[in-house]
Amino acid sequence: MSTRHPERHTARLRLRQWSGADLDALAEMDADPEVMRYIGDGSPSTRERTVAAWARMRAAWDERGYGLFAAEERATGELVGWAGLAVPAFLPEVMPAVEIGWRLRRRSWGRGYATEAAREVLAFAFGEAEADAEAEADANLERVVSICHVDNHASLRVMAKLGMTYDRTTRVPSHGQPVRVMAITREEYRSSA
Repeated sequence: MSTRHPERHTARLRLRQWSGADLDALAEMDADPEVMRYIGDGSPSTRERTVAAWARMRAAWDERGYGLFAAEERATGELVGWAGLAVPAFLPEVMPAVEIGWRLRRRSWGRGYATEAAREVLAFAFGEAEADAEAEADANLERVVSICHVDNHASLRVMAKLGMTYDRTTRVPSHGQPVRVMAITREEYRSSA
């Protein structure tokens, strides 16, 4: 579909396309039991699974025109994690939908990076182009959901800061984990901005 790979910037972060140089940091993050505690069935990931996920993350941009951005610190160039948009096929009852999500390396927790990155991703999702002339086209979506384990209070706080509201509590069919679904529409986003 699309071959554009937009880049976005916040005060402290660069949201960009993935590169092979990101694999070691991504594999380290996905292998951390604390990082993965509320992801899927709660199990750390293997390097092989991370490599496959990395390939899917790169391909999503070409298939849909949106995807997950690699998030790096602008000051250091260090990968802090990712934030972006994906189709939550793992939760069929919310489909069709586009989900905003994020995952950070543990050493990047507690700095406000998840909220900072997610706010920029929402601007991308709802067609709020950057002011400069080099801004890339946006995803131009009507509604975005976010899904997290019911005990993941840090992610729930980020969702609240984004202006998302409660949609439902349910279970993921493949592993039975309880999740909370939050949502925001383009109109709600624009009226709160």
